[in-house]
Amino acid sequence: MNNELNATHDPKLRSWVASANEAGCDFPIQNLPFGRFRPAGSGEAFRIGVAIGDQVLDLKATGLVHTDDMNVLMAKSPTERQTLRAAISAGLAEGSAQAAEWGHFLFAQSAVEMTVPCRIGDYTDFYTSIHHATTVGKQFRPDNPLLPNYKWVPIGYHGRASSIGVSGQRFKRPQGQTKAPDASAPNLGPSKRLDYELELGWFVSQGNTQGEPIGMDAAEAHLFGVTLFNDWSARDIQGWEYQPLGPFLSKSFASTVSPWLVTAEALAPFRVGFGRPAEDPQPLPYLDSETNRAQGAFSIELEVLLQTARMREAGEEPVRLSRTNTTRAAYWTPAQLIAHHTVNGCNLQPGDLLGSGTLSGPAADEAGSLMELTSGGKQPITLPNGEQRSFLEDGDALIMRGWCEREGAARIGLGEVVGIVEAR
Repeated sequence: MNNELNATHDPKLRSWVASANEAGCDFPIQNLPFGRFRPAGSGEAFRIGVAIGDQVLDLKATGLVHTDDMNVLMAKSPTERQTLRAAISAGLAEGSAQAAEWGHFLFAQSAVEMTVPCRIGDYTDFYTSIHHATTVGKQFRPDNPLLPNYKWVPIGYHGRASSIGVSGQRFKRPQGQTKAPDASAPNLGPSKRLDYELELGWFVSQGNTQGEPIGMDAAEAHLFGVTLFNDWSARDIQGWEYQPLGPFLSKSFASTVSPWLVTAEALAPFRVGFGRPAEDPQPLPYLDSETNRAQGAFSIELEVLLQTARMREAGEEPVRLSRTNTTRAAYWTPAQLIAHHTVNGCNLQPGDLLGSGTLSGPAADEAGSLMELTSGGKQPITLPNGEQRSFLEDGDALIMRGWCEREGAARIGLGEVVGIVEAR
């Protein structure tokens, strides 16, 4: 299973790719995330790569795989995926017999173009942070912020896969219908309350046959890995359109993933136990298992940074807006999302994306959206250069970063996801 530690996780393991051994590196030899790349400006077909230090290894060129289709690789069994990980690790390790040959298959990450990590057939967005749900709920229902079903069922909805782009995505400010409280009719126009959502994107490996649910004991075998995920949101459009069926134009204009898909195997050293407060209802049996309670959650540090157009022009670095950890933010585990998604017989497929929903911790500076940080725009944030933000403005670049670290384990990075808002 992908929760077992083995030689590929050894923190003493080093690579013949020197940049992979540098302190603070996101992609040491213990990580080995997958992505799809091509030489910048080449116009070639995208191929499967593995990040190592500041380089990309052309995986097909090594002979370890015989396809450029990432979804084919994702559909392999857990045993096959572990065997591939071990072979990649051995070939990139110091003293490897493949070093001389594989050196010809490396590309500088700065010299390649990335795309979404795989072909995303379907995308489901969940709502796994109880702190986010409560804080946002207070803005609409002060006396009853958390709906009664939240602690019982993983809330989710089907999203738009075609508008998901890779880090660096630039998109025009969305437009749609909005209605002011004192207006007699809505009007069409650009969103004035554009927001980000700090999320993780959990990707499905092997699918299931329609009508056959995936139980908790098998759910981990269907989890391939994770990316950073920014599910942009037009709050004003959403406020007018989302009842009774939910968000539509307010969410479908753009979502952005990081290019590197960090495998569940790489995250094995950072698994932690999952539990609920004693006063909360415990999960129903189909959402519970001994393994999930013992190590079903992951400890991932997350941060959000903002760089305005004026900051870029002045050469100023992005400023941090918030930071949290998934152990404080997530009320449901990835295995529970898979089990719930399929309990009605829904068939998942390799490459399907399950968004975590906005991940916010309990403290004010752990909020995963501007809607929370600014109390719905009522308390604007003042940036170091004097600019203020209630919601995102044209030219703003939003950066999300993620990493795992603990004593006795190599640091594993998720890289970063960047998105830029352009004027309509």
